[in-house]
Amino acid sequence: SCNPAIGGLGKGHIVKEIDALGGEMGKNIDATGIQFRLLNTSKGPAVRASRAQADKLLYKKRMKWVLESTDNLYIKQAFADSLGVENGRVTGVLSSLGIFFPSRTVILTTGTFLNGLIHMGENNFGAGRAGDLPSLKLSGSLSELGFEVGRLKTGTCPRLDGKTIDFSGLALQPGDDPPRKFSFSDNA
Repeated sequence: SCNPAIGGLGKGHIVKEIDALGGEMGKNIDATGIQFRLLNTSKGPAVRASRAQADKLLYKKRMKWVLESTDNLYIKQAFADSLGVENGRVTGVLSSLGIFFPSRTVILTTGTFLNGLIHMGENNFGAGRAGDLPSLKLSGSLSELGFEVGRLKTGTCPRLDGKTIDFSGLALQPGDDPPRKFSFSDNA
């Protein structure tokens, strides 16, 4: 699936803003990153950004542990089919299992799943990302509520077999030493 990098020019500052608000993302990448770099060091400070390559499995495992260890956080997992709305206010989420989760606030982080479509060569099929189902019912529900639903386009570069590449003309690009942290907390 996607490149397991955190930060970069477009999103590095958001990770630090999440951290300033008490979020976990910066702490998690600091604990699970395998390479950290400050980008654009030859340019001015305004265009520099931190980026880290994550250990994809360890990042997911640690984040899951943090969430499951958080007091007063109750995790429910299901496909969201529709939002409950009464008098113009959200009342919760209806799952594909028919279970209604009441809430005064709902945050949707849909990524590429809303009406998701994957193109592989000349073929295409519904999916959120390779191997995952698209969110079709939620897309329809949001449209019925008057939201404009579009698709996020992402691109995945071709997969190359490392045994077929001549690395002799390439230069090693090591990470920063010491690594630059994303979190301002000492608890990372």
